Amino acid sequence: MTQPLAATGALYIQPVPTFDPLSRVLGALAALLGVVTAWGYASAGLSLSHYDAKAHLVVARRILDSITPAWEQIGAVWLPLPHVLNAIPVQIDFMYRTGASAIAISIASFAVTVACLSALVVRLTGSGAAAVLTAALFAINPNVLYLQSTPMTEPLLFALSALVVLHLTDWALSAAVAVPRAAGWTIVAACLTRYEAWPIVGSAMVLAAWVKWRRGLAFVDVSSAILRLATYPAATVVGFMIMSWITIGEWFVTGGFYVPDPELQGRPLAVADAIMDGMTDLGGARLVLLSKIAVGALLIGALWRRSSSSLVMPIALFASAALPFYAFVSGHPFRIRYEVPLVLGAAACIGAATGLLRRAAPIAAVAIVGLVMIQALPFDRDAPMIVEAQLDRANSEGRRAVTRCLARAYDGTTIMVSMGALAHYMQELSLEGFGIEDFLHEGNGPTWELAVSYGPAPFAGWALIEEAAEGGDTLSQRVKANPRWLNGMERVCEGGNVALYRRIANSSS
Repeated sequence: MTQPLAATGALYIQPVPTFDPLSRVLGALAALLGVVTAWGYASAGLSLSHYDAKAHLVVARRILDSITPAWEQIGAVWLPLPHVLNAIPVQIDFMYRTGASAIAISIASFAVTVACLSALVVRLTGSGAAAVLTAALFAINPNVLYLQSTPMTEPLLFALSALVVLHLTDWALSAAVAVPRAAGWTIVAACLTRYEAWPIVGSAMVLAAWVKWRRGLAFVDVSSAILRLATYPAATVVGFMIMSWITIGEWFVTGGFYVPDPELQGRPLAVADAIMDGMTDLGGARLVLLSKIAVGALLIGALWRRSSSSLVMPIALFASAALPFYAFVSGHPFRIRYEVPLVLGAAACIGAATGLLRRAAPIAAVAIVGLVMIQALPFDRDAPMIVEAQLDRANSEGRRAVTRCLARAYDGTTIMVSMGALAHYMQELSLEGFGIEDFLHEGNGPTWELAVSYGPAPFAGWALIEEAAEGGDTLSQRVKANPRWLNGMERVCEGGNVALYRRIANSSS
């Protein structure tokens, strides 16, 4: 059995984490599992079922394929790194229409996550059985398996968050005072991927500092090192806010893209229960119970002995719950997807706690995998994440009538459409040969603003309006406020809550 690093004293820190042979093997197996699973979901037509999966492809594509191509097309609601990574590949029509390049990023992220989680548990406990358990709890969860088979951004969040915690664990266990720059840049990447990374990074930094101090480094030196490291996420957040201001005129977008749901809004206790219920739906009641026991065991172990203080590090991954908590209290409709990152924390904590059982760890690991798997079967087509991903399926089928209508009569003129509501439909229209440059949308600056103010007729030959979802999109709201806004346009057809309007001849003025 590998000797746990927590018991070996001060160690020289590597600039980047190293992976033991077992973690490398588990990462490779995860990559193979990811490819096979992604192929299965693609064959079933589920890869792009989620409307956000399609929307992410549109945001990446529009950076170069647009009426006004520019870096500002990256936008400011979603964080930019996933779209920047995919911006060049999705200029290839096949990659854009199938999401293949983004799915490849998700699969690679899945494999990296498994390797990082396994390496983290080996660092903390030295238990190979616990590392295998950690990998299994994460990798065979049906919701995780589905997400890594799509262009969604959660898999990249998983990988970078796990890598951040592994980086900081290595630093906390080492003799080095300064945190390696590689850790700082990993934090930057995580903070530019999804908002859940922000509380994870903050929690991991605080816990790592506490571990470093408890293991003997002077408080002044620990504080100095962490403050220097904090410049990385601080500069990242400030830079993103500046980009947001330049792009859309707001420092930080907190609303306007959903209709507030009063069921949870302003009710923190109800939100906490909803998040716990969501985690139970995703992994089963046994996973939740084992997570609670594991967190307690890790806290006791960390407080009991200084040499074991690093056992608190996996708990940082549970900080992702701060994002859905804030969102739901603010009125964002409940989404099961926001709870999936908690599976990452559950796997790491349960694995690390199991490693403390030493010789009994292999037996416990087998029992835990069996107990959890019964409640969350791999490849379950009725897994909550897969069900949620298909909420738009009926509307997608209804929009086919609009697609046929538009394709049949399209004359090459611009189509006005709100990306905030219909980005996924824009991606669907690529199957009929439409590119992002065919659309007038929010990213087109003054032209879009003028069209929103005065109506589409002077600026576009067509308009697509979402009339129902989230109370109707921006264009639908304009029509409700001023029916004359559509002067010069005629309704051609509708389907799936979307109406298609065409400019009447000689109405462009």
